[in-house]
Amino acid sequence: MILPKGRGQPPLVMGILNLTPDSFSDGGRWNDTEIAIQHALDMVEQGADIIDVGAESTRPGCTPISAEEEWARMESVLKELVKVLDVPISIDTMKADVAGKALSLGADIINDVNGLRGEGMIDVCADHGATVVISHMFGEFPEMHSKDMSDDYKAEIKSFLDGQCRKSLDAGILENNIIIDPGIGFGKTPEQNLEIVKDCSFLGDNYPILIGVSRKRFVVKNYPDMETLIKISDEYGITFDELIKSDKELIRSIDRSRKVASKSMLIFAILGILVVGAVLIKLM
Repeated sequence: MILPKGRGQPPLVMGILNLTPDSFSDGGRWNDTEIAIQHALDMVEQGADIIDVGAESTRPGCTPISAEEEWARMESVLKELVKVLDVPISIDTMKADVAGKALSLGADIINDVNGLRGEGMIDVCADHGATVVISHMFGEFPEMHSKDMSDDYKAEIKSFLDGQCRKSLDAGILENNIIIDPGIGFGKTPEQNLEIVKDCSFLGDNYPILIGVSRKRFVVKNYPDMETLIKISDEYGITFDELIKSDKELIRSIDRSRKVASKSMLIFAILGILVVGAVLIKLM
């Protein structure tokens, strides 16, 4: 979920398209170009307002790949997506070379889990006038899953994001084109992740805030019934709407939540879809 700046606007939904063979939830399912395009179109039909394309896994135990390999996985799919989608396209990458090529093809957003720390990344995004998602990652990729933050994690996260926002503004990225992300799952304990989801007010309200919880382990730890629903949905092709119609307690639980705008948005978040704030409507 991205809480829009000012928090007065409804969120949008971002569908996640993984073009990786090793992502923890759906690695290898969308590697064929035609299948990937259809999956993106299906997510838009189901309510996604933005499609986020990633070609390098950041799961625990992942192995980094070269920019050449990442682009080879992404190029053919992106070339077709820009032709057929009428919603903004976000690119999940940590590499300036991949970001530049994707923006040149027509992508709108760079979603960088490394917080724009890579060499040349800020300048590439500024030169293309791109919208950016600046994420906090504790440590360096891929070791960020092997260590956790201290008790002063909120202050450290805010300090990092404030610093990267200043660097981005100084480089020419527009203030309205910046979204911040506290980096759920990247060097935080399950308890810290849950606390951030419950209350991210410590980040302030200068920028929209992205909260990405898609199928991450702490969600299942705190809501164990979701794992069963996900497995049933995947195995039998039953939609979550169909599954939860028979679970009145789950529906009541969702309806009581003030952190989620609707039942569908919570389902999207758990199935691998992020919710994004209305700031991105300006790109459409």
